[in-house]
Amino acid sequence: MTDTRDTIILKGMRQNNLKNVSLEIPKNKITIFTGVSGSGKSSIVFDTIANEAGRQMNQTYSTFVQAYLPKYEKPVVDSIQNLSPAFIVDQRRLGGNARSTLGTRTDIYSFLRLLYSRIAKPFVGFSHVYSFNDPEGMCPTCQGIGKVIAPNMKKILDMSKSLNEGAVLFPSFAKGTWYYNSFAVPEFFDLDLPLELYPEELLEKLLYGHGEKVMVPYKDGTFKTDFEGIIYKFKRLFIDRDLSKHSEATQKRLTDYTIMDLCETCHGKRLNAKSLSSKINGITIDEAARMELSELLSFIQSLDEPEVQPILDEMTLRLQNLIDMNLDYLSLTRETTTLSGGESQRIKVVQYSNNSLNNILYVFDEPRTGLHPRDVQSLNRMLQKLRDKGNTVLVVEHDPDVIAVADFIVDVGPLAGSKGGEITFTGSLTELKSSDTLTGRYLKRDLTLKENQRVSSDYYQVENANTNNLQNVSVKIPKEAFTVVTGVAGSGKSSLVFGDFVAQHPESIIIDQSALHKSSRSNLATYTKIMTAIRDSYAKKYQVDKSLFSFNSAGACEHCQGKGYVVMELAFMEGVKTTCTACGGSQYKDEVLQYKLGGYNIVEILKMTVSEALAFFENPKIQKTLATLAEVGLGYLSLGQMMDTLSGGECQRIKLASELHKSGNLYILDEPTTGLHMANVGELLELLEKLVDNGSTVIVIEHNVEVMKQADWIVDIGPEAGKNGGRILYSGPVKSLTKEESITARYL
Repeated sequence: MTDTRDTIILKGMRQNNLKNVSLEIPKNKITIFTGVSGSGKSSIVFDTIANEAGRQMNQTYSTFVQAYLPKYEKPVVDSIQNLSPAFIVDQRRLGGNARSTLGTRTDIYSFLRLLYSRIAKPFVGFSHVYSFNDPEGMCPTCQGIGKVIAPNMKKILDMSKSLNEGAVLFPSFAKGTWYYNSFAVPEFFDLDLPLELYPEELLEKLLYGHGEKVMVPYKDGTFKTDFEGIIYKFKRLFIDRDLSKHSEATQKRLTDYTIMDLCETCHGKRLNAKSLSSKINGITIDEAARMELSELLSFIQSLDEPEVQPILDEMTLRLQNLIDMNLDYLSLTRETTTLSGGESQRIKVVQYSNNSLNNILYVFDEPRTGLHPRDVQSLNRMLQKLRDKGNTVLVVEHDPDVIAVADFIVDVGPLAGSKGGEITFTGSLTELKSSDTLTGRYLKRDLTLKENQRVSSDYYQVENANTNNLQNVSVKIPKEAFTVVTGVAGSGKSSLVFGDFVAQHPESIIIDQSALHKSSRSNLATYTKIMTAIRDSYAKKYQVDKSLFSFNSAGACEHCQGKGYVVMELAFMEGVKTTCTACGGSQYKDEVLQYKLGGYNIVEILKMTVSEALAFFENPKIQKTLATLAEVGLGYLSLGQMMDTLSGGECQRIKLASELHKSGNLYILDEPTTGLHMANVGELLELLEKLVDNGSTVIVIEHNVEVMKQADWIVDIGPEAGKNGGRILYSGPVKSLTKEESITARYL
């Protein structure tokens, strides 16, 4: 390539593990970055390119405006030329609060409100009257949330016990308290009778009664007060009052004894009676918003009122784009906080594809996540659509079906951590397959079914599963076997496994990809507790206090208090983090660095990778922990890596490491191949096989074809998503599924 404006030119990249590499990326093309986990792909795409694009964009604004913009650190790179403004389309969940829904996030609900304000009968007002975030439209009871805080009866009361035996579990109301004496009145109730044996009328009084006067024991005498039932009193004291008025400790305690329950006034519809009285063709705005997107599109297309045609056209376009991304099973009422990372990313893709901007740099982080093989083509078409509008598309991805759509491929490696950070290949897919890189070799191999699939005689049963879209299904899953639950996105996989299965088998151990860090100062060594043994070794050798080797204690750099950075306050601007000049980011004060173990000070020890530390330490306890981390493919992580910088896949494998040598358990994993290169998938499968060989049962929700082919048993749910899914299409040995007529069978 030549040095023109048709390429993004990067010279001397040294961010994280990158080894002073240079690269030219063609503009207005789809470039896909591949390589094993930890090889340096994200260091190039996100930490260097995307960060610098964001940083330079921020600098075009005034310092006042910059104070309110995201902060980007300058990447370690000699130069970057020909950057465009960048949009990052990552897997971070859309988030929001209880008022944020798919409809509000995509603005489709705003158009729906506008539509109802124009043609719904009877006319009840303008569009704000249909908003659950506006006082004119919201339900007066729940303030437009659709749910209210309610007492959790199961946590507050043990119905199998009597009052004297401690039936009241809520500490503030427990036996011996003033509140207990105010409702445990012998004249009204048998204090020795289990609550489940109380006549209905008497139980109603104990829980909800109020209004009568009672004499309550108080100090050396009695005190006259109003009788209030247990739940009535709980609601008056802790729910009807503004929760923010309680102490933080009380608020925290109350979360264990309350639940979010459906609002009794609006029944979860969020709107008031006036707003719900207005209809289009007999359908209220709530009913329209609750339709699956494909059904809502049909409803919109059935309307033929010329005065609202522009509104209908815009809604049709936005709905169709969501449906094209295989999100047809969602509804506008779906809360954004409940969307998966994959769903969140596809919604962001749709929002960007709706705009008319070009010469933009779009950066995607594994957009294949959460998609069945059948749905990948829809994703590829969306990436091509962005490119064809005159944009540059960068994608970090491991899936061969997505890699196939690339115009240009960059393979980073050869391995992870200190053994990675190099550009091992650039070129086309055909050239990559002909190369001798790790990715090239894996793309050429044929995936075969597991030869010796386990046969089990004992099963976990799931009876009459009906969570969400499940259609009252029953299924069995073999014990001491490896089972994959699959199906198109939205078919009901998570509802079956995390809903009904876990409810019927509470002993399940869920190994998910949620974050692990306990605090912003937690690193791999402190999290795994090997830091304690390392500090002890230093303290024992030099006969000093072990707190000297903690950056949270006596060893902390006094300038930055052990953080490794300082925050520079700039008047009205938000504080800027800069590396501490006193410790150089090491977090320790200088005097600690004079103490060495095997020739290394504590900072140098923390810079070691797991694999390097495993060869260095002789302490059996440290070795055992490090060996397990290496066994789950995390040998490239450094001991000092902060826990809040780990990916979801890395967090999941750390959790897996703690279970690796246990037996007889029931494990559930949700898409464990997320973030894994094809080579890493093979390592993961070996780990799961070890768990099963140790006598455990493993259930995995997964779309990866290689994982499906290596399972002992497979449960296929579908045939489609939402109301058109929720049925068990197949449950049995994997080799027999290939003979079935199902979407999944086509890919096996």
